[in-house]
This record gives sequence, structure tokens and C-alpha cells, in this order.
Amino acid sequence: MAENLVIVESPAKAKTIGKYLGKKFIVKASMGHVIDLPKSQLGVDIDNDFSPKYITIRGKGNILKELKEAKKKVKRVYLAADPDREGEAIAWHLSRALQLNDSEKCRVVFNEITKDAIKDAFKHPRTIDKNLVDAQQARRILDRLVGYKISPLLWKKVKKGLSAGRVQSVALKMINDRENEIINFKPEEFWHVILELESNGEAFEAKFYGYNGKKTELKSKVDVDELLATIKDQPIIISEIKKSERRKNPSPPFTTSSLQQEAARKLNFRAAKTMSIAQQLYEGIDLGKEGTVGLITYMRTDSTRVSKTAQEEVKGYIIQNYGEEFISKGIKQNKKSKNAQDAHEAVRPTSVLRTPKSLKNYLSRDQLRLYRLIWERFVASQMAPAILDTMTVDIKVGEKDAIFRATGSKVKFPGFRKVYVEGIDDNKETEEDKLLPSLEKDQKLNLVGINPEQKFTQPPPRYTEARLVKTMEELGIGRPSTYAPTLETIQKRGYVKLEQRKFIPTELGKLVISLIEEFFPEIINIEFTADMENNLDKIEEGTLDWVKVLREFYLDFEKSLKHAEEEMKEVEIQDEVSDEICEKCGRPMVYKMGRYGKFLACSGFPECRNTKPIVKKIDVKCPKCGGDIVERKGKRKVFYGCINYPECDFISFDKPISRPCPKCNGLLIEKKSKKKTQVQCIDCDYKEDTQ
Repeated sequence: MAENLVIVESPAKAKTIGKYLGKKFIVKASMGHVIDLPKSQLGVDIDNDFSPKYITIRGKGNILKELKEAKKKVKRVYLAADPDREGEAIAWHLSRALQLNDSEKCRVVFNEITKDAIKDAFKHPRTIDKNLVDAQQARRILDRLVGYKISPLLWKKVKKGLSAGRVQSVALKMINDRENEIINFKPEEFWHVILELESNGEAFEAKFYGYNGKKTELKSKVDVDELLATIKDQPIIISEIKKSERRKNPSPPFTTSSLQQEAARKLNFRAAKTMSIAQQLYEGIDLGKEGTVGLITYMRTDSTRVSKTAQEEVKGYIIQNYGEEFISKGIKQNKKSKNAQDAHEAVRPTSVLRTPKSLKNYLSRDQLRLYRLIWERFVASQMAPAILDTMTVDIKVGEKDAIFRATGSKVKFPGFRKVYVEGIDDNKETEEDKLLPSLEKDQKLNLVGINPEQKFTQPPPRYTEARLVKTMEELGIGRPSTYAPTLETIQKRGYVKLEQRKFIPTELGKLVISLIEEFFPEIINIEFTADMENNLDKIEEGTLDWVKVLREFYLDFEKSLKHAEEEMKEVEIQDEVSDEICEKCGRPMVYKMGRYGKFLACSGFPECRNTKPIVKKIDVKCPKCGGDIVERKGKRKVFYGCINYPECDFISFDKPISRPCPKCNGLLIEKKSKKKTQVQCIDCDYKEDTQ
């Protein structure tokens, strides 16, 4: 009979941990939070030191009952929720619900779900850290006060279904401000003049730098014509050659933020998708004979710290597979960022010996791609710098000493680049080899051609998810666990839309942020939000009282609420008109936001109540009637159906593809499983595997 009860959040985590603990332990899942503030009311007694009113979450009563029954049958209870503030809060709520003693060492934490980490964690249980709980409780109540006080105002003055969150409002403001910068941007003209040169039969290019060694910008065609006149028919002579050796250090292993950024750049993953797959890798994957194993360390972290054990393991791996010279001389800890809590390690593989290649048969395509990214980044972070030989050549032309500059580089030693090269944002140059021919000072060069290029300064780029997460982190807004849900929320509310993976504020988003900016400026003040994050950190450290933080915030917030209630005017939002015409009454259809996203509705409502989904054609013809197959959104998932529904009832939950079956000319579909994607015919037994 089991002597110990262990409670974690998810069944996957419970399965992995249960395997390591043995028969004396029974492991159950709480399925996340079981106790929280009520959804139907504020749930905070403002006049009684912001005392929260916690209730059992609807639908979680049976789970809590099961946990209480299990507790009666064991001698000891361990609470093993995730090792962060939220996990500590879950453990605290469970300890109170199960009536555990406050002095009982029931809390177990670990940063990776491996046999050694689990065994060690259960040797060192501790009491619940009330400072961590208070920090999470303060954040929860802060967000509840902002959301449940401002949102009803927006419902009343604008429209139902709107919300205003503390961090989401700042993110929306950043997106809106960037859009205003782009709209108001005035491009300025500038020119590049590039010489096509030749030395001993080898061609290369040099770009105009300036006059007499001073950098000079060419701002107009007049400047270009003046330059061309001074260099016409003049000798082209190398005036200076500088050679140097440049060392480029590897990037540190991933934090939550940098993982989301790099997964967006290299894998085209949304932040929410990255975190979902990382959660699967952390909680455990079935590796056949080895059983279920956690493949990465905890994925919500702002630290780049790496344990000594992991450093030694990766050092041995690098020596064995790449050679002694690829080891970083004296592996050192990376400096943590300004706001890093440093409670955990960086995101890394739990064992570098589990190479991506060795796991290929156990992971789905996306799991493998993300694991490979994490594995390669970690290995590279512990490797020697790359060494590049660089050469800068200054070329003098004409009496005014017009200087043209050519640069080149060559990888002398690849170092960490043997394993991994960091992705780049758009508009940044790569560090690819750019070789120059053998050149000497005072050498005369042959002119092949002159290329003047007119350019214009560009506005700042719109935020991608990766760029927004990076900026929020740099400004100290939010924490690792908040980035992905924040981005999801502002999209679900219809405040922003994604076009070519870049955020654009909608008219609704612009309206909402203008109202918040007018009546609640402190909520969207970046410095205020960053200071609040610092205060939450101080609560966690035990140096600041959480009630005091809330009281100071609410003092000004209450005044703003009263002012907004009296002064905010009601606003009528006009629906966006589509190109579609209602087939029932002939009026134009308009876009509406519903529970499952946008849909089309007749502008003649309530006289005409016609609605229809927004469909996306996929360039595949229906096998039944020849109509277009379109992508539709159901309540739970995307599916594919004939545009002529209900006359034609063709439907598929697997994506049809455009080429016909080579065996029977029937319709091919993509059948996706956890481990692979297979193309199948719906009419015959034809199958083919894809990557």
C-alpha cells in the first residue's frame, strides 16, 4: 500500500514522476489550479486589506474530493507543482484544502523531470514559501482589480466583451505607438555609390565612405553628381589595408523569452505553440525501453545559469564529438539580465547525450524541431568562440580624396558555429563569408563599373511576436509565464491582427487604448508597469509587504475609476463592411466578432439574421461536386468542407492537397499523427510518408 501522496498539475507529469518514485508513492494530478477567485464577481474585499475570496473552481470539485480521499489513505502528502510563483500558489491552495500543517515540509521542487532530479528533490522537501505565494497573490489581485474594474466601463461605454488587462494594455499601447510612428514617418532620401573593381582578374565591390577619411552621407542626386565628377577618369589606388582577428562569442542558452524569439525566427512558431510544445518536452516523452523521460529543464525562466553537472556533461560531449579545441576556455556563467529572478536554470536538455537524432523516432515533427533548437543552442553556448579574419580596405579616388571602402571576412575557426548560428531579424545583415582578393597598399585597381543607388530611410518595423516579447523583456514588462498569454489575449479580443506575422492594431484596439490612455494613464505607463514587476520581485524576496503595494496602487486607481465613470463618453463602433452580399436580403455583410473568432453577419440585423462563417479557399476541388474546398473553423478545430454546403456534404478533418492520387486519381489528404505526417488517398490504399 502506498504511504505517500504526491500531487502535481498534469497527468503527463504524474505519469513521468510516478515511474521514478515506486510503489510507496501514489501520484495524482490536480489539473492545474483547483482554487481561485470567482469568475462572476470581483472576489476581493478592498476594505479588508484586499482579502481575496477563494472558491473551488467550477468542475474541480470532484478532483478535490478525490485528493482528499487519497490523503486519508497515506501517511504523508507532497505538493510538487511547478517551481515558480504560480506553482507555489497551487501548492498553498492545496495545502489549505487538504488541511496540512503550515510547518509541514510538504513542498517539493525540481527544475527537470529526470530520475536523479526527482530522487534528490524528495530528499529535500521544504515548507511552502509564503513570500512566493504572496507575490503571486499580489499579481493575481492586481490583475483582477484592473480587469474587473475597467472592463465593465468599456462594456458600458463601448461594447460588451471588451477587457483591459494590466500587462495586455501596455503591449497594445506598444503596438499602437509603433503603428503611429510608421504612419507619421517621413522618409529621407540618401544614396549609395558602389564601385565594381577588379584586381588581377578577381572582381569585388567598394562602397563610398566619405572625403578625406571623414564619413560623408550622400543625401541627394546633386551630391552623387558632384562625387561622380570628382572621380571621373581618376586613378583608383588602395590607400590603407587593415587586417584584424575578430572573436564572436556564442549566445547564452535559452530563457523563456529568447526561446520564443528564436522559435519564431527559425521555426515560424507562435509564442503559444512554443510554450505548449516545450511543456510536453518538460513533462515527459515516452522513449520506449527507457520509459517516459523529461527531455528539457523547466521552460519558464529568465535565467541563463547552467548547473556544474550539465557543464561537465556537455564538455565531455564536445571533446568527444568535435575536439578539445572546441571547448570554451573556462566555461563561465552568463550574466543574468537586469530583472532576472534567477530561480531556475536556463532552458536546456536534461541530458546532452540525448541527441536530436537519437530521439527522431519518439518525437513528433514539431517536438523534434523545438528540441533540436534547444539542444543545439545549449551545446553551442558552451563552445569556443568563432574566430574570423577580417579585412578593411580603403580606396582613394580623385583630387578630393574620395574614399571607398571594401570589407571582407573569412572564418578562421568555426567554434560554436559548427553547431549553431543564431537567427536574425529582418533588415539585419548576416555574417556570411565575404572574401576579398589578395590586395596591397598603393596598388592601382581597374574600374569595371559605377552603380549609384537611390535609397530612402525606412520606418521602424512593426512588431512580430518575437520582437514584441524581446522589447517587453528589455523594458521589464511581464515575466516568462505572461508573454504568450498576453499576446493571445490581445488577438482574441480583436484589438490587433496579424498580417505577415506582424501586429497591426485594429480600429477597436486603437479606440480601447485611446480611452485607457486618457483615463488610466498609469496602467499603460511602461515605467510604472516595470516598477510594479520589481515590487512583485521584492514581495517574493520578503522585503516588501504585498498589502502595502496594493494599497498604494489602488489609492490613485480608485480616483481614475471615479473620473472615468463620470467623464468617459459612450462610443458607437461601426462594423467593418465586407465585400460579401447577403443572399437573403441583398444588404452588405459586415464582420462581427464571436466566441470562436470573426464571422459574417447581415448589416440588416435584426430584420435579417443571416450569418455565415469566413471561409478560406485552399485551391483544391471537391471530389463530390467539383466546387471549391474551403477551410472552416469549428468549435474545437479547423476542418475542410465544400463551399456548396448544404447542397454538398463533403467534409474532411484532414487537410486535402492539390495533387491527385497517382494510383487512382482520387483526393489526397495529409494525415498528421504525433510522430509523423502521412499523405493518404481517400478512395484507395495509396500512402506515402513525408517529413
